[in-house]
Amino acid sequence: MLILSLDTTAAACSVALWRDGETLEAKQTAMSQGQAEALVPMIEHVLSDCDVSYSMLDRIAVTVGPGSFTGVRVGIATARALGFAASKMTVGIPTTEVLAATAPEKDRRILAAIDTKRGDLYVQMFNRDRSPIGNINVVDLENLKLWAGPDPVTVVGDGAVIALPALGPNASASSAGPLPNVTNLAELASTREPTSETLVPVYARSPDATIPLEGGRLRP
Repeated sequence: MLILSLDTTAAACSVALWRDGETLEAKQTAMSQGQAEALVPMIEHVLSDCDVSYSMLDRIAVTVGPGSFTGVRVGIATARALGFAASKMTVGIPTTEVLAATAPEKDRRILAAIDTKRGDLYVQMFNRDRSPIGNINVVDLENLKLWAGPDPVTVVGDGAVIALPALGPNASASSAGPLPNVTNLAELASTREPTSETLVPVYARSPDATIPLEGGRLRP
């Protein structure tokens, strides 16, 4: 199975081309903004380097959040557009699941933690077999230890830096990198059934900007 995978939910733009357990090529550029302009050229570069056309793909995989609001939208919109144009199945995977799959530690529960940049975290807990324990939550640092519980846990994601001091001695950092790995994303997508439901963005919290009750109309 040949899968193009992409992630823009974190502070980077990441693309990989994966086939049956082998990464043919992967590129990642750190950036806090500008993913919308960088993503498609990066995809084209990866496909060109591997001499692969869109018609040769079996699936397209994308992270659906949580993470940057803009990044989540950019990734899903691009994956949908490419899938529609090339008539390819598209699979969405939560960013927390990709982070958990990246962690090589097998002896503890895994806590995927994403820094919201607002003093709290997007978090989700996983069993040793990487099956999720509950849903994705937004938890502030003061309540993180109570939320996580007393059992030992390994923390993965860019939120680990601020999560570890809050969790105390029962928590340790994963040896995995802080960003979602698009190779792991492709591996997960190869085992999932592509449905429209998987492409629903996971924001975990309401956006700052909301539509006024009056719909934004000028009052007389």
